[in-house]
Amino acid sequence: MLDARSPLGFDVRFERDGVALSEAPGFTLTQVAGDDKALKKVLGKLPAKVGTVVAQEGRSVMRVGAKQFWLLGDTPSESDGVYITPLSSGRTRILLEGSRARDVLAACALIDFDSASFKPGHFVMTGIHHTPALIHCTGENSFHIYALRTFALNVWEWLCDVAEGMAPIPARAPSTTS
Repeated sequence: MLDARSPLGFDVRFERDGVALSEAPGFTLTQVAGDDKALKKVLGKLPAKVGTVVAQEGRSVMRVGAKQFWLLGDTPSESDGVYITPLSSGRTRILLEGSRARDVLAACALIDFDSASFKPGHFVMTGIHHTPALIHCTGENSFHIYALRTFALNVWEWLCDVAEGMAPIPARAPSTTS
Protein backbone atom coordinates (compact mmCIF):
# COMPACT_ATOMS: atom_id res chain seq x y z
CA MET A 1 0.00 0.00 0.00
CA LEU A 2 1.22 3.49 -0.77
CA ASP A 3 1.85 5.91 2.06
CA ALA A 4 0.95 9.57 1.73
CA ARG A 5 3.93 11.85 1.37
CA SER A 6 4.16 14.99 3.43
CA PRO A 7 3.28 18.20 1.60
CA LEU A 8 6.08 19.84 3.63
CA GLY A 9 8.89 17.62 2.36
CA PHE A 10 11.09 15.29 4.35
CA ASP A 11 12.21 15.90 7.94
CA VAL A 12 11.31 19.58 7.99
CA ARG A 13 12.35 21.59 11.04
CA PHE A 14 12.65 25.30 11.72
CA GLU A 15 14.30 26.81 14.79
CA ARG A 16 14.82 30.40 15.83
CA ASP A 17 15.22 32.23 19.10
CA GLY A 18 12.52 30.65 21.32
CA VAL A 19 10.56 28.98 18.50
CA ALA A 20 10.67 25.49 17.00
CA LEU A 21 8.47 24.19 14.19
CA SER A 22 8.27 20.64 12.90
CA GLU A 23 5.77 18.34 11.29
CA ALA A 24 3.97 16.02 13.73
CA PRO A 25 2.84 13.09 11.56
CA GLY A 26 1.36 9.79 12.66
CA PHE A 27 -2.05 10.88 13.92
CA THR A 28 -5.59 9.69 13.31
CA LEU A 29 -8.17 12.46 12.97
CA THR A 30 -11.85 11.69 12.48
CA GLN A 31 -14.95 13.86 12.38
CA VAL A 32 -17.92 12.37 14.20
CA ALA A 33 -21.40 13.87 14.00
CA GLY A 34 -24.89 12.86 15.06
CA ASP A 35 -27.50 13.22 17.76
CA ASP A 36 -26.39 13.59 21.39
CA LYS A 37 -27.62 10.21 22.59
CA ALA A 38 -25.85 8.31 19.80
CA LEU A 39 -22.68 10.40 20.18
CA LYS A 40 -22.49 9.72 23.94
CA LYS A 41 -22.92 6.01 23.28
CA VAL A 42 -20.01 6.00 20.82
CA LEU A 43 -17.68 8.63 22.36
CA GLY A 44 -18.54 8.60 26.07
CA LYS A 45 -18.20 11.95 27.84
CA LEU A 46 -18.52 14.88 25.46
CA PRO A 47 -16.91 18.32 25.83
CA ALA A 48 -19.50 20.81 27.09
CA LYS A 49 -18.62 23.66 24.74
CA VAL A 50 -16.82 24.42 21.50
CA GLY A 51 -13.10 24.96 22.06
CA THR A 52 -12.62 22.39 24.80
CA VAL A 53 -11.13 18.91 24.71
CA VAL A 54 -12.00 15.82 26.73
CA ALA A 55 -9.25 13.19 26.94
CA GLN A 56 -10.43 9.65 27.61
CA GLU A 57 -9.37 6.11 26.77
CA GLY A 58 -6.35 7.30 24.78
CA ARG A 59 -8.43 9.63 22.60
CA SER A 60 -9.01 13.37 22.57
CA VAL A 61 -12.52 14.56 21.74
CA MET A 62 -12.89 18.15 20.50
CA ARG A 63 -16.28 19.79 20.13
CA VAL A 64 -16.12 21.76 16.87
CA GLY A 65 -19.86 22.40 16.52
CA ALA A 66 -23.24 21.74 18.15
CA LYS A 67 -23.32 18.07 17.16
CA GLN A 68 -19.89 17.76 15.58
CA PHE A 69 -16.63 16.51 17.06
CA TRP A 70 -13.08 15.94 15.96
CA LEU A 71 -11.55 12.84 17.45
CA LEU A 72 -7.80 12.30 17.80
CA GLY A 73 -7.01 8.63 18.29
CA ASP A 74 -8.78 5.41 17.44
CA THR A 75 -11.74 5.75 15.09
CA PRO A 76 -15.00 4.50 16.60
CA SER A 77 -16.93 1.74 14.88
CA GLU A 78 -20.03 2.52 12.84
CA SER A 79 -23.20 3.09 14.86
CA ASP A 80 -26.77 4.11 14.10
CA GLY A 81 -27.25 7.86 14.24
CA VAL A 82 -23.50 8.63 14.05
CA TYR A 83 -21.71 9.82 10.93
CA ILE A 84 -17.97 9.16 10.74
CA THR A 85 -15.66 10.96 8.32
CA PRO A 86 -11.90 10.27 8.25
CA LEU A 87 -9.87 13.51 8.07
CA SER A 88 -6.28 12.33 8.65
CA SER A 89 -5.20 12.18 5.02
CA GLY A 90 -6.65 15.63 4.33
CA ARG A 91 -4.77 17.41 7.13
CA THR A 92 -1.18 18.12 8.08
CA ARG A 93 -0.26 18.58 11.75
CA ILE A 94 2.45 21.10 12.57
CA LEU A 95 4.06 21.26 16.01
CA LEU A 96 4.86 24.78 17.22
CA GLU A 97 6.69 25.04 20.52
CA GLY A 98 9.02 27.22 22.51
CA SER A 99 9.00 30.24 24.79
CA ARG A 100 7.91 32.52 21.91
CA ALA A 101 5.34 30.18 20.32
CA ARG A 102 2.45 32.27 21.65
CA ASP A 103 4.01 35.39 20.10
CA VAL A 104 4.08 33.66 16.70
CA LEU A 105 0.43 32.66 17.02
CA ALA A 106 -0.59 36.16 18.13
CA ALA A 107 1.03 37.57 14.98
CA CYS A 108 -0.91 35.09 12.81
CA ALA A 109 -4.46 35.30 14.17
CA LEU A 110 -6.59 37.77 16.12
CA ILE A 111 -7.07 35.41 19.07
CA ASP A 112 -6.06 35.88 22.71
CA PHE A 113 -3.23 33.36 22.98
CA ASP A 114 -2.18 34.53 26.45
CA SER A 115 -1.50 31.56 28.75
CA ALA A 116 -4.23 32.72 31.15
CA SER A 117 -6.84 32.52 28.36
CA PHE A 118 -5.62 29.81 25.99
CA LYS A 119 -4.64 26.89 28.20
CA PRO A 120 -3.65 23.28 27.53
CA GLY A 121 -6.75 21.34 26.57
CA HIS A 122 -8.26 24.21 24.59
CA PHE A 123 -8.38 24.78 20.86
CA VAL A 124 -9.59 27.38 18.40
CA MET A 125 -10.63 27.19 14.77
CA THR A 126 -9.28 30.25 12.98
CA GLY A 127 -7.33 31.24 9.91
CA ILE A 128 -3.62 31.60 9.28
CA HIS A 129 -2.80 33.61 6.17
CA HIS A 130 -6.33 33.18 4.75
CA THR A 131 -6.25 29.43 5.39
CA PRO A 132 -8.52 27.61 7.87
CA ALA A 133 -6.63 26.00 10.73
CA LEU A 134 -7.37 24.40 14.08
CA ILE A 135 -4.85 25.34 16.80
CA HIS A 136 -4.78 22.97 19.77
CA CYS A 137 -2.87 23.97 22.91
CA THR A 138 -1.16 20.75 24.05
CA GLY A 139 1.16 22.23 26.69
CA GLU A 140 2.17 25.52 28.27
CA ASN A 141 4.11 26.57 25.14
CA SER A 142 3.26 23.73 22.79
CA PHE A 143 0.64 23.71 20.02
CA HIS A 144 -0.58 21.43 17.26
CA ILE A 145 -1.78 23.25 14.18
CA TYR A 146 -4.04 21.28 11.83
CA ALA A 147 -4.06 22.70 8.30
CA LEU A 148 -5.65 21.41 5.14
CA ARG A 149 -3.07 19.31 3.32
CA THR A 150 -3.36 21.39 0.15
CA PHE A 151 -2.47 24.56 2.08
CA ALA A 152 -0.01 23.07 4.59
CA LEU A 153 3.11 24.41 2.87
CA ASN A 154 1.55 27.89 2.77
CA VAL A 155 0.79 27.76 6.53
CA TRP A 156 4.27 26.36 7.27
CA GLU A 157 6.01 29.15 5.32
CA TRP A 158 3.83 31.80 6.96
CA LEU A 159 4.68 30.52 10.45
CA CYS A 160 8.40 30.42 9.57
CA ASP A 161 8.28 33.96 8.14
CA VAL A 162 6.58 35.28 11.28
CA ALA A 163 9.08 33.53 13.57
CA GLU A 164 12.02 34.70 11.50
CA GLY A 165 10.81 38.30 11.54
CA MET A 166 10.44 38.54 15.32
CA ALA A 167 12.98 40.64 17.11
CA PRO A 168 15.58 38.55 18.90
CA ILE A 169 15.27 38.13 22.64
CA PRO A 170 17.66 40.71 24.08
CA ALA A 171 20.60 39.33 26.00
CA ARG A 172 20.55 40.10 29.70
CA ALA A 173 22.91 42.83 30.70
CA PRO A 174 25.45 41.84 33.32
CA SER A 175 24.48 42.84 36.84
CA THR A 176 26.19 45.99 38.05
CA THR A 177 25.25 45.65 41.70
CA SER A 178 27.94 44.52 44.07
